[in-house]
Amino acid sequence: MPASNIINLTIGLAAIGVGFLMFKSLPRPEPQNRSLPKPDPELRQQSDELPFLSVIIPARNESARITPLLESLNEQNLQSFEVLVVDDDSSDNTAEVAEGLGAKVLQRKGDRQGAGKSAACWYGANQAKGEWLLFLDADTCFTNPEGLQDLLFSYKENGAKGILALQPFHTVRKLYENLSAIFNIIVIVGMNGFTAWGDRFRTAGSFGPCILTSKGDYFLSGGHKKIEGALMDDLALGEAFLDKNLPVRCLGGKGIISFRMYPEGFRSLVEGWCKSFAIGSKSTHPLVMGMTVIWIAGSFISLSALISAIASAETNAMIMSGLLYMVYAFQTGLFARRSGDFPWFIFLFHPALFLFFIGVYGYSSFRVNVLHTVIWKGRKINV
Repeated sequence: MPASNIINLTIGLAAIGVGFLMFKSLPRPEPQNRSLPKPDPELRQQSDELPFLSVIIPARNESARITPLLESLNEQNLQSFEVLVVDDDSSDNTAEVAEGLGAKVLQRKGDRQGAGKSAACWYGANQAKGEWLLFLDADTCFTNPEGLQDLLFSYKENGAKGILALQPFHTVRKLYENLSAIFNIIVIVGMNGFTAWGDRFRTAGSFGPCILTSKGDYFLSGGHKKIEGALMDDLALGEAFLDKNLPVRCLGGKGIISFRMYPEGFRSLVEGWCKSFAIGSKSTHPLVMGMTVIWIAGSFISLSALISAIASAETNAMIMSGLLYMVYAFQTGLFARRSGDFPWFIFLFHPALFLFFIGVYGYSSFRVNVLHTVIWKGRKINV
């Protein structure tokens, strides 16, 4: 076997090893005992011990996407909560849809209309009656009637302090949406808490679509008021809590909460990831970032090894490089399917997925560091 093939194979195998160190696991809240018949007195007593909850949903032109979330909230076994939809100056019928599904709609008046997600969350928190606050993006959806209860018990069992944030499980319906696979992996890994070293590294912040906290800790941290104007509000809110020595715990949402990312089309997908990635990566620990770069490079090395082996027509090299390529496909699929229901076949083309990621990351860096603006939902946002 040529020396160049041996070198490529060695580096590729090392990159696979680095990948398993980079992304060891994605824990999620433990479900409560669902084998007990409903209604179960013991389970109901446990639910009654939970504080009253305010679910706060900032919404701007979400009439086409908010229905599944509100329907899933109406189906929850937990009874002690309110749902507040903060209408962020929508031009569609978001308010009417929300009210029709039982939510209380809050309309901000004056110059605060349309001020963005953080301002909407802050307004909702100030109107909330609950001892605990759950901030949800309008495109999320609970996947079973016990999901909300499982989330609250997980928070309670860990001391009910700081933030418990879930990354919703990504539901894929159209082919182009699979281009988000690598982004999902990097978003999770970039939080610093899912490596082989556990919680040794300071978390980069909080996941944004699903954030649970107590009202007391929220206002102690300064809440969304403190971070208003931050492009990456989830990371900034986590930092605000950490600055007050309040814990930030991030988990996976599989089996509890899901979302569908950028169903509007390919352009929305590019704009969405461009909006966040160049800035978000700055919060990743250098060691985690280094492992991520090595892992990404490994995909292209495995492809290079396969092409080189085919060109040399060396049987052993083709077998070994082919195995390396397939192992990389399996590992990438294993990682991505922790965060979403991506089909296995797409990972046969893993170099293309990584290349798309690199392209969007480069475009994001250009917009953030050179143009100092990003585009999102028709708004030009200065960064």
